[in-house]
Amino acid sequence: MHRTLGKSGLEVSAIGLGCMGLNAVYGPGLAKQEAISLIRSAFASGVTFFDTAEAYGPFTNENLVGEALAPIRDQIVIATKFGFKDGDPSTGMDSRPERIRQVADASLKRLKTDRIDLFYQHRVDPNVPMEDVAGTVKDLIREGKVKHFGLSEAGVQSIRRAHAVQPVTALQSEYSLWWRKPEVHVLPTCEELGIGFVAYCPLGRGFLTGKINENTPFAKDDFRNVSPRFSPEARKANQVLVDLLESIAQAKRATAAQIALAWLLAQRPWIVPIPGTTKLHRLKENMSATVIELTPGDLRAIGDGLAHITVRGDRYPAALEAQTGR
Repeated sequence: MHRTLGKSGLEVSAIGLGCMGLNAVYGPGLAKQEAISLIRSAFASGVTFFDTAEAYGPFTNENLVGEALAPIRDQIVIATKFGFKDGDPSTGMDSRPERIRQVADASLKRLKTDRIDLFYQHRVDPNVPMEDVAGTVKDLIREGKVKHFGLSEAGVQSIRRAHAVQPVTALQSEYSLWWRKPEVHVLPTCEELGIGFVAYCPLGRGFLTGKINENTPFAKDDFRNVSPRFSPEARKANQVLVDLLESIAQAKRATAAQIALAWLLAQRPWIVPIPGTTKLHRLKENMSATVIELTPGDLRAIGDGLAHITVRGDRYPAALEAQTGR
């Protein structure tokens, strides 16, 4: 099953693979050959859309994705990102035109390819006019190094300014049953302008699978240790959301994760979730969400349940949240 991202004509699998967690952010990743095997198994399971970034690692994730996908390069779509100083999110933004060009050339080498299918600005840089960013990517598209332009966690004004210079193919932001902020302004703007929406963390960094509770330990370098939403108190309070998902899942003979993904797919025909995983059976479980049909009654039941649930805890520490929505 495939979807088209907005009016761009970029066709991708209805569910993609977020590759970040294979070797970054959520504690120890997979051994290299295991990760390559998982990526290739994803393709065999129907995934044609793979998401990475220079900042994941930094750099190591792109190397991994490039090696894994080289044999099937012409059958898949690779998305990567620019926007942090030296590829390191802890050092702040850098979307100067010369830096964007450097990243494009370095990413092409790491990804072992001659073009980047979808090149996102990872976060909006308040020090570089969006017109300069979009204009630089427009030049890269003209040169054939990039095929499509994307933004990540951008606000409505940034989206409009970018789109006026170079049509934006996709807006990538966090979106799930426990983070619905894009519904307010961003999704209507995407609909108006014909921009596709790529939902990262569609399973709430694993929480919506029902496999995490207040006592679940995380590795010391796991991002969830610093996410307020993953404090033991927040996890305990947010269990009610998982309970709602599991009640729907039971009636559908599905899993909570599958219902969470099916719900996203039901919101708009141009939304593509990109869950990440390090486990083959979870990958197959996620892909099976495309065949689950939520009826209007199911969607109403989920909506009614959500109306009585207040999700506890911020998704990011304050400094990281401040980088979003610009």
